[in-house]
Amino acid sequence: MTWRFVLTGGLGLAAVFLVVAGGWIVFLPSASSAGALQPIPGEETRATVEALKPTKRVRPVVAVVGINDGTEITDYLMPYGILRRADVADVVALATQPGPMVLYPALKVEPQATIADFDAQHPEGADYVIVPAMVREDDPAALRWIRSQAEKGAVIVGVCVGAKVVAATGLLDGRKATTHWYSLEAMLREHPSIRHVADRRFLVDGRVATTTGISASMPMSLTLIEAIAGREKAEAVAAELGVANWDARHASGAFTFTRPFALTAIGNSLAFWNRETLGIELSQGVDEVSLALVADAWSRTYRSRVMTFAASADVVESRNGIRIIPDEVSASTTRMPAAPLGRKPAEALDDTLKAIAERYRENTADFVAMQLEYRRRVTPQ
Repeated sequence: MTWRFVLTGGLGLAAVFLVVAGGWIVFLPSASSAGALQPIPGEETRATVEALKPTKRVRPVVAVVGINDGTEITDYLMPYGILRRADVADVVALATQPGPMVLYPALKVEPQATIADFDAQHPEGADYVIVPAMVREDDPAALRWIRSQAEKGAVIVGVCVGAKVVAATGLLDGRKATTHWYSLEAMLREHPSIRHVADRRFLVDGRVATTTGISASMPMSLTLIEAIAGREKAEAVAAELGVANWDARHASGAFTFTRPFALTAIGNSLAFWNRETLGIELSQGVDEVSLALVADAWSRTYRSRVMTFAASADVVESRNGIRIIPDEVSASTTRMPAAPLGRKPAEALDDTLKAIAERYRENTADFVAMQLEYRRRVTPQ
């Protein structure tokens, strides 16, 4: 596991001590250069939607693919859950190999099929392939399969650091792209022909799309729904999610490695005596989008880790058919102080960040939001 991935999926002591040992923390900026969000020209938005329209089937097939031992939880479950909720496509959650998937930084799930199963059922390939961040950006099986799907005409969507996986296939060579703010420099260094475009939450160039950090898979998924089924359908799903706007507007300067970010990482990582395990209770029909966002956020505080529990060891099936394997039977850990899984997903994330601020202070909530590449919505008191 590279420490770049550890940062985007939970920073880790290796990155923290690199900052300290380097002695350059004093030279970090004291704040990000957050500017106002600039509107996206209507022509650009229309071109993006047009480029994403399905060309193979009236009802498209969407494959969300990951490796079994380290696929980012929100990158994997959020596009799946949103697209399944919309019911405008046949969506399947895949793994490269048989057996359960250990998602990062929390949750264990059963994939619905392997990539070999998918190829047998859909020899003509998918219409869309969603590629999350993976602990191994050069996994041979994943890269071969993504290339093969592109050759069959699928639109490839690299979510967050999944863009680096797509880049490793060669599909981003010479194209416009973006990725999580922390991995951008490394991606451009490793693939210098990629043309980064700032201040865009997602980009489409030809038959390849990429997004910024973890939370960007929500607007990307809504844009796919709009391309498949129209604006009215996307608006209805957005209302269910608690999202008011899902265009590509983004303030890239708001997300950077700052002194407060580094100091929070150091302080929380070194407070090992004050770290806790929080249990999140699973129930049949749980919304996998809210679950992913809540578990992901609490797992990024460096003050807590997340375990799941249920009344029995039996798998728990989510709202849209993801089979989740509980970590524990009954709760042997502290119950999570706020797990608003019944709320709209966007509201669940905001509530979770608020709860993190109350438990671990505002700087930790800001630290988590920065990792998610998410602008906190602070509710007036």
